[in-house]
Amino acid sequence: MASGSTLIMHKMPYRLLFGFVFSLVLQFSLVLSNTPGLTVGFYQYTCPNAEVIVHDEMTKIISRVPSLAGPLLRVHFHDCFVNGCDGSVLLNSTPGSPSEKEAIPNLSLRGFGTIDRLKAKLEQACPGVVSCADILALVAREVVVLTKGPYWDVPTGRRDGTRSVKEDALNNLPPPFFDATRNLYQFFIPKGLDAKDQVVLLGGHTLGTSHCSSFSDRLYNFSGTSMADPTLDHHYVPRLKNKCKPGDKTTLVEMDPGSFRTFDTSYYRHIAKGRALFTSDETLMLDPFTRDYILRQANVVAGSGYPAEFFADFAASMVKMGSMQVLTGAQGEIRKHCALVN
Repeated sequence: MASGSTLIMHKMPYRLLFGFVFSLVLQFSLVLSNTPGLTVGFYQYTCPNAEVIVHDEMTKIISRVPSLAGPLLRVHFHDCFVNGCDGSVLLNSTPGSPSEKEAIPNLSLRGFGTIDRLKAKLEQACPGVVSCADILALVAREVVVLTKGPYWDVPTGRRDGTRSVKEDALNNLPPPFFDATRNLYQFFIPKGLDAKDQVVLLGGHTLGTSHCSSFSDRLYNFSGTSMADPTLDHHYVPRLKNKCKPGDKTTLVEMDPGSFRTFDTSYYRHIAKGRALFTSDETLMLDPFTRDYILRQANVVAGSGYPAEFFADFAASMVKMGSMQVLTGAQGEIRKHCALVN
């Protein structure tokens, strides 16, 4: 982490732009950063420029390839939901032992080269100090900030895991074709996340795209009916069918049309209109609590209001998720290369 003066310069542009939101975010971050072994500024003495290096590199990368923001945020989610935030999603398979990368939900992940590039920079500055798991957490924050979303302090001190098993990913990642209630009780609550975390974290779908194959059943054969999902906006279905033909596994569709490279609340407007791509997101409208949350954010979009609530909530839920089942202290290791166990 940078020195105090450097940090002030690093954060100041964001606070000038989003001052009120960030004051809320920082309060939430301080409350939720009490996981033993994790602390804001963990690398203050061992690698004082670690966060500055990540910020500077990500600024260059996102300016050149803005489409990487959503995928890099997704990599952090997929890491944390599978046995905790330990960088296991980054590990390559070994002979006879396919890693998490080989699981169907992870086949479309992108951005591994970016993580390798950052790791190389950090190894050059501070050999054997900064974990790959922490890099993922810091990158997630940076891509949100760089797409006009909130800043939050990231507690660091994670260590890297040495286990990465394909089946673990299959058994721990919430599928887009499950309804929200099933995902909540099967995947979120067992990990210490609640209904608010679920609706807030899914707001991250404001960034990025999805393959047609992740939602094509809602267009052509919902629940085996050979018809479209009746909860999908009937005006939107023809547009999606025009992009996604039956069996299409390659075409990408914006999850937040018109705003998929900007972190904002507009994705909630699409959910409220019946235009969410995934069953897991659309069925949030069936629960009174999550429905009310969605409608509040959708009204922010309609009224061009300031998304203070969502920005603060997203920061808080990211800190909470980023603290799940972490390895600290003498646990795990600090990898020299993020794709390989030492």
